[in-house]
Amino acid sequence: MTRIVIIGGGPGGYEAALVGAQLGAEVTVVDCDGLGGASVLTDCVPSKTLIATAEVMTTFDSSYEELGIIVADDTPSIEQAARVVGVDLGKVNRRVKRLALAQSHDITASVTRAGARVMRGRGRLDGRQAMDGSRRVIVRAADGTEETLTADAVLIATGGHPREIPDALPDGERILNWTQVYDLDELPEELIVVGSGVTGAEFAGAYQALGSRVTLVSSRDRVLPGEDPDAAAVLEDVFRRRGMNVMARSRAESAKRVGDRVEVTLSDGRIISGTHCLMAVGAIPNTAGMGLEEAGVRLKESGHIQTDKVSRTSAPGVYAAGDVTGIFALASVAAMQGRIAMYHFLGDAVTPLNLKTVSSNVFTDPEIATVGYSQADVDAGTIDARVVKLPLLRNPRAKMQGIRDGFVKIFCRPGTGIVVGGCVVAPRASELIHPISIAVDNNLTVEQIANAFTVYPSLSGSIAEVARQLHTRKVTGEG
Repeated sequence: MTRIVIIGGGPGGYEAALVGAQLGAEVTVVDCDGLGGASVLTDCVPSKTLIATAEVMTTFDSSYEELGIIVADDTPSIEQAARVVGVDLGKVNRRVKRLALAQSHDITASVTRAGARVMRGRGRLDGRQAMDGSRRVIVRAADGTEETLTADAVLIATGGHPREIPDALPDGERILNWTQVYDLDELPEELIVVGSGVTGAEFAGAYQALGSRVTLVSSRDRVLPGEDPDAAAVLEDVFRRRGMNVMARSRAESAKRVGDRVEVTLSDGRIISGTHCLMAVGAIPNTAGMGLEEAGVRLKESGHIQTDKVSRTSAPGVYAAGDVTGIFALASVAAMQGRIAMYHFLGDAVTPLNLKTVSSNVFTDPEIATVGYSQADVDAGTIDARVVKLPLLRNPRAKMQGIRDGFVKIFCRPGTGIVVGGCVVAPRASELIHPISIAVDNNLTVEQIANAFTVYPSLSGSIAEVARQLHTRKVTGEG
């Protein structure tokens, strides 16, 4: 029987374990924290659970009056500072942790039912490939005992951990990283969020909705510098309208506690103060101390593992998946990389990873979902594409629901009309992007999208409307 050892139990690891076991291999998953990894225990599942509460707060605060909802006769007017509803952060965080643990237990049950073995401990490669092609993995348990496993193939799926600034080290109480925020029992009165990437923007928006006064410190010209510029502009405008202090072109150099407050010093000498500070300045791959380079695994300067499109590393018999590869920090990509690795090694049919079919979402309010080629690709001349953007303000369902912000944007090839990308900014954009993802993945044309029935009224009707406009321009030859 083929022996496979998977180091790391996140989406890349546990999805690979399921595939490997289903294809008849003897699979061992080595994990030190619990299956699901950071995605389930400290990152994706917890943050999106927190954001779910924040989303309800935002929807209620922003539209209850317009929709005619009466809470009580003594409800304060919109001009007053008092809020209609509040939040018990301790209760929210207890729910977050409970759901994360439940999800981890469900994953463990699925993996063991499939026939894989789960070992608690930290794994590392031991030396290069043996003469018979096998690899050795040393597993160190929490009590210090070690066990050696022999594998025909090894998958590294160890993820990453929060990057830290030397002069702004988290203390878990006032200065926090994104794994520590779920230990808070009370809502931060004044929260400084350092970092305006996806993690920073999601937490800044969530805590603003929950009732914190938020300052978002961005070293770049705008929030979400890696996202569609039109989408980022909408989100930043929403943030500012809701009272967030967005500080662009402001780099944080240090953060320190001063009594019950935190002072963040910027590179230009300015000092901003708050009750709490969340550091969201990126992640570092978990590749140190694993014997990778000694085993022949080539690393990038950033510490990420170099892989090809079927998840192979430079070392024979060693694969890698997930955040440790530095491809896309998405659970869906990690899972696909893990599955592809197993299909490839075990000789099953495999489709190499195609990043231009990956859909992603930023869970802010409104959400930002994208797939395929981007506005940046079009602007840079990477691809020749026609673009149409339609504001949601024109959508009847959006009007009914009091939705004012957002749009649908689709990119298609001139001449053929084949859909090559899209961006949706809307509540539940993560759900609305799917038809565009299907179009990108299957080379569908705007004509095919336009001719498909949509429900009236629906937000998805805007997708069909954009497709109709692109089809008209394709036929008439307009730009």
